Amino acid sequence: MTASPPPTTPRAAAVEILCLWATTHNSVDILFQAAVERLADLDRGLVKTLVYGVLRQKEYLDHILRSFAKHPLRKMKPRTLMTLRVGIYQLLFLSRIPESAAVNATVNTLKEAGQPPWLIGFVNGILRAVARSRATLPTADQLAAAEPPLLNHPAWLLECWQARFGPETARAICRINNTEPPLSLRVNARRTSRTMMLEALTKTGIAARKGLYSPAGLIIDAFPGAIASLPGYEEGHFQVQDEAAQLASLLAGPLPSGCRVLDGCAGLGGKTSHLAEMLPPDGAIVAVEPDPRRYRLLRDNLRRLGHGKAVLPVRTDLRSYAAGRPQPFDVILIDAPCSGTGVIRRQPDIRWNRQPEDLATYQQAQVHLLEIAATLLKPGGILLYATCSLEPEENQEAVRLFLERCPRFSPESAAPYLPESARRLVYPSGFFSPSPADGLDGFFAARLIDGRNL
Repeated sequence: MTASPPPTTPRAAAVEILCLWATTHNSVDILFQAAVERLADLDRGLVKTLVYGVLRQKEYLDHILRSFAKHPLRKMKPRTLMTLRVGIYQLLFLSRIPESAAVNATVNTLKEAGQPPWLIGFVNGILRAVARSRATLPTADQLAAAEPPLLNHPAWLLECWQARFGPETARAICRINNTEPPLSLRVNARRTSRTMMLEALTKTGIAARKGLYSPAGLIIDAFPGAIASLPGYEEGHFQVQDEAAQLASLLAGPLPSGCRVLDGCAGLGGKTSHLAEMLPPDGAIVAVEPDPRRYRLLRDNLRRLGHGKAVLPVRTDLRSYAAGRPQPFDVILIDAPCSGTGVIRRQPDIRWNRQPEDLATYQQAQVHLLEIAATLLKPGGILLYATCSLEPEENQEAVRLFLERCPRFSPESAAPYLPESARRLVYPSGFFSPSPADGLDGFFAARLIDGRNL
């Protein structure tokens, strides 16, 4: 059996990505990057709008679809269902796309995929019926305000947030998660300044503003182009990073002369590069990352930002690195793998990929990472723990379990290490814990001090 050719149109690519997601539940970010390499930049923007928009509005789209399709959605094949969702999303959310294009171009993806005429007619009929009725259909906002609300989040997650934050804040988080996030940048202070970066963006016609909380943050509310096309990208003037993540790195505090820093879960290097900016000239950072793709991007980012000499990237996991008995570190950051419920706005598939039982699995791994990190820290050193989760199982509870197992550590309030504007994001417990309702990603960070020889 020969493989089908790669999609050649934005709608075909969007349907293909969504079908792959439905059958594999892999990260949609990875699926998107793999699928759109052969498309033009302009087409990539439409593909991303369709894929991420459908995932943000999936529950609402299905609610509308049930009004027009007699066939149960659960019995539809993934390609049929995803094609209908892509078509309805265009009709109800993308006003700049003509109705004829939304219907015809979407139906054509089924013809290109060799689907039978009866199925093509079925999808065509539903999309045309939705198009005729769209002026009278309830909007997503109307259904979100109804009782019970339709908020495009799984019931278990909504119930958790309502119990933790209260119904009003929980609904606010869901509504924010259903919108497209702005582009958030961290200015590289080693290469430029925020004022200079703002001027460069303004000269090219890009509207930007200072961040709400981070002294290095810049926000671009609407930018459809490629990140690499922004002024200063090749020169390493900025790194894409949400303000919450920017603030978390500040909890390392002033780094002392000659300090050794370990980023135990470096990923693409957002926090690694921020710590490198804070590093004194005689300091050094080791960045551990086992995934081949992320490791390659980590090295690329460090080179672009000018941190290639100060940071040693190591392609391995933290357990293997610790087995080599490296010299102890003054500061260790564990930005732990987590459920990611704080970044659902940026990665909308997370809400549909997670289950309640996942939280215990993540917690076990997170506490284990902290225990390994504790063996690599100097007496009196600083252990930073961070997640992009809103769930206490991965945050406060994970820290509590670690402190029970390693009682020599004690938490220190994050507030003194943050700008005045961000201190309201610190809980009475001393943990940094913003939510999307605060205008940035949901996040958690704790500063833990090794009490030996203090």
